[in-house]
Amino acid sequence: MLYVKTDGTLLWFCSSKCRKYMLKYKKDPKKLKWTSSYMGNR
Repeated sequence: MLYVKTDGTLLWFCSSKCRKYMLKYKKDPKKLKWTSSYMGNR
């Protein structure tokens, strides 16, 4: 899922769940256990 911010930044999300947590709830994807960036940090 592609999201384009007003400044032109492109953000790719694997699902609407990921998009909501980052944009609506302002969560850091590195701290959520079900994200791929969390697995990359470990």
